[in-house]
Amino acid sequence: MTACYIVRTMSRTLLARAAAGMLLLMGCWAAYTQTQKTPPKLTISKVKEDLYNIEGDGGNVAVYVTGEGVILVDDKFEQDHEGIMENVKSVTTQPVKYVLNTHHHADHSGGNGKFVGAAQIVSTANARNNILGHKQPNAPDNVSPANLVFTKDFSVFLGGKEVRAGYFGRGHTNGDALIYFPALRTLHTGDLMAGSTPLIDYPGGGSVVEWTRTLDEALKLDIDTVIPGHGKVTDKAGLLAYRNNVEKLRTRASGLLHEGKSQDDIAKVMTAEFGWAAGGLQLQWSLPGMMQELK
Repeated sequence: MTACYIVRTMSRTLLARAAAGMLLLMGCWAAYTQTQKTPPKLTISKVKEDLYNIEGDGGNVAVYVTGEGVILVDDKFEQDHEGIMENVKSVTTQPVKYVLNTHHHADHSGGNGKFVGAAQIVSTANARNNILGHKQPNAPDNVSPANLVFTKDFSVFLGGKEVRAGYFGRGHTNGDALIYFPALRTLHTGDLMAGSTPLIDYPGGGSVVEWTRTLDEALKLDIDTVIPGHGKVTDKAGLLAYRNNVEKLRTRASGLLHEGKSQDDIAKVMTAEFGWAAGGLQLQWSLPGMMQELK
């Protein structure tokens, strides 16, 4: 009787721990890609001539206005569609003709379904496959993949203007597209630059080793302005500083790993020195994969 009670108690404890872990994961994801009951507030600001940036809720949305239509870079969550369109209409009467996805995460591609039939949706082949393969945990089931894909580069010519989408290598995911506005010397990085510290999505094919190589290629472009995936518009020096911080993080983690430090030890350093949130997505997605990639 006592042994059975112990087994039952242990089983309940393990189930409770598993449930708590699942709730933590869902909570962290909700904080990262939350669905709100009231429409989130979005704001639009001018970056350069005919180029705007919409901030708020999900990732930054670039709006490029031409005489024949609008080219968007990313479209946030599905819930943001009306807010995006209101902001677009505040600067032009032209319809959206193209949506260029920087990667598969729902805070950048979640609004694709709202544009199906009205605009062409473009992404890397890997980003499309990641949506179809449900590589993002807890992503909505209705995220629509791109209907036009590329493996290396893709150019859109509309209203006498050009936008180039390029795949330069792995980093945040295995399908990150960099969007270049050559006439404006401006680059939208998606989450290859986002916030102050990188999120390496190993389930989505990310790589901390290749990340800096990818940004090295981006830095060869003729740019003076950078729209990050999240955060304020910056410049080429800002992108270089971000690239160097990724290298610093990788070097620090690699050194600790080769000193024989445990994953918990490295987690404490990442939290203290690089701002990774305790229990956050970096510790859940990035750290286990980084331990494997750097060993």
